[in-house]
Amino acid sequence: MAPMLQSSQPWVEKYRPKQVKDVAHQDEVVKVLSNTLETTNCPHMLFYGPPGTGKTTTALAIAHQLYGPELYKSRVLELNASDDRGINVVRTKIKDFAAVAVGSGHRQGGYPCPPYKIIILDEADSMTEDAQNALRRTMETYSKVTRFFFICNYISRIIEPLASRCAKFRFKPLSEEIMSSRILHICNEEGLNLDSEALSTLSSISQGDLRRAITYLQGAARLFGSNISSKDLISVSGVIPQEVVQALFAACKSGDFDLANKEVNNVIAEGYPVSQMLSQLFDVVVEADDISDEQKARICKRLGETDKCLVDGADEYLQLLEVASNTMRALCNMPQEFSFES
Repeated sequence: MAPMLQSSQPWVEKYRPKQVKDVAHQDEVVKVLSNTLETTNCPHMLFYGPPGTGKTTTALAIAHQLYGPELYKSRVLELNASDDRGINVVRTKIKDFAAVAVGSGHRQGGYPCPPYKIIILDEADSMTEDAQNALRRTMETYSKVTRFFFICNYISRIIEPLASRCAKFRFKPLSEEIMSSRILHICNEEGLNLDSEALSTLSSISQGDLRRAITYLQGAARLFGSNISSKDLISVSGVIPQEVVQALFAACKSGDFDLANKEVNNVIAEGYPVSQMLSQLFDVVVEADDISDEQKARICKRLGETDKCLVDGADEYLQLLEVASNTMRALCNMPQEFSFES
């Protein structure tokens, strides 16, 4: 039974670094936190940066290295965005955990075991402002016996009074070289063959998110076996094939509304997510050499407005058609108020 459980384990967890020093590419963070492990002098911390760059991994690793497996459960409280973390949870669960003092610090089983507990608040940027405000007093009152680790993608969503109480650590997007090295290590461990084109594609579609890259790799391995091609990775990633994006852009360039409408219908009929199409269309527009900066600006402004409409629940077909028509206007230097009905 054990081997079956092992084989079904997500590779993201299987290959998650267990020690701070093993976290890839975050050299400054690792250096400071390694010193923290030696001195056990740990401030409140705020980890921020893009997804899949090692924030949660680092927080869990430092907590495990401080307390070891025996004390971890009693000394560390983990709360994720999936948990209710409104103001009531701050006033009860977090406050109750933070308030209880622990014994004086002494090493156990080779672990430092400092005389404080840790509360890890993952995806802290999704906490309400009221809940964050309620934490301010809790952090100050129980700072002798409890440390807080905040983890978020957007530091601007953490209120300044909380951010100013923490040591801030910025996690950088992973470079293609670092990601490729980690992916090749996993391929070697799992007996997979990945050619250079597939490796480059995986880095490109993951956009610096190592967790996403590993998930795509495992999905492709389950579907296509040990020999994985660039095409296989694109098919499991949900990325729209580049030829589909180029066909829509070419239709907009042609100035033929019926052709553009046909390509929009094709995107919707194939079930491609329009938000993903906007992201890839943005890349095509920005990198295009044959259109002016003003045209790019007009198109990108519309892409941003449409993305907001989609988040608000607007119809995908109508929104993509609006993008196509506005792109056509920009490329053909038509005025913004131009209507195809006129």
